[in-house]
Amino acid sequence: MADRQKTPGDLFAEILEDNEPMALAWVTGGAQAPLLSGLVKFYETPYGGTLIEAELFGLPDRLSPGSSDFYGMHIHENGDCGNNFQNTGAHFNPSGAPHPQHAGDLLPLFANQGYAWISFYDKRFTIPQILGKTVVIHQMPDDLHSQPAGNSGDKIGCGVIQLVNRRDKKNLG
Repeated sequence: MADRQKTPGDLFAEILEDNEPMALAWVTGGAQAPLLSGLVKFYETPYGGTLIEAELFGLPDRLSPGSSDFYGMHIHENGDCGNNFQNTGAHFNPSGAPHPQHAGDLLPLFANQGYAWISFYDKRFTIPQILGKTVVIHQMPDDLHSQPAGNSGDKIGCGVIQLVNRRDKKNLG
């Protein structure tokens, strides 16, 4: 095989393999999805923007009333998952863009038997901009056109985005 230059995808795979996110959000479910849990990780890249990896368990499967195996995932403006996730506020949208161009509009999740894994690159925000905000999982996928937020249904999971303390991580290893 001839030598080839690395693509961004090659570099992203290496970043994920190193498993050293700069920030993460532990997501837990609420009353509608009490078994929901998982981790959303945020990695810096040399291209600016952010590499996002999400792994979630316990999503209601399509046999549950009101579920489809597709779920919305957004970054919301407030870092408070209280009041059954109603304290999260609106989608993170520092530029005032219309939906679905909010910085907090992320790709939808596709679940199989309650499990979802996704990794993607997003250049609409940096990690420092989202620290202290929330990742919210919605009952339905974003429809990508309804204003102001995509009609993705109830908030069924939430986690606050926190900086990973790498110094403490090294001390534990």
